[in-house]
Amino acid sequence: MSPQQILDSCAEGRNPSLIARMASGFVVLANNQYLPGYCILLRHPLVAQLNDLQGEGRTQFLADMASLGDAVRKATRCNRVNYGVYGNLDPYLHAHVWPRYADEPEAQRTMPPFLIPVEIREAPETAFDPATHKELMLAVRAALG
Repeated sequence: MSPQQILDSCAEGRNPSLIARMASGFVVLANNQYLPGYCILLRHPLVAQLNDLQGEGRTQFLADMASLGDAVRKATRCNRVNYGVYGNLDPYLHAHVWPRYADEPEAQRTMPPFLIPVEIREAPETAFDPATHKELMLAVRAALG
């Protein structure tokens, strides 16, 4: 699916991973929940990168990212939150919000989330499932207010 198709599915309420609409875009639960509560803020309308936004648009996106982090922290009771805005693989503005837990295996506890081995990050047993992750999505939505 293209970035625009993903945004359209959110705008039309057809995206099963959609948690909420924020001022700057949509919050979705990530396709793989190797860190339970891993969310993505998708900028809407579509822009290529943070530097394409000016003034209030840029400020709003960053504020929404931080608010999402607060909500993820409240919903998951995680230890801390990691944030990432890259756009190298998917060249449109979106922010990764990862909860981090004290009980993660010691070898991965301090590594950046994308450096966690792919067999853990993409393990089938942690793939997004609307039924399995419904309560988690509702908790994040409630924490967003």
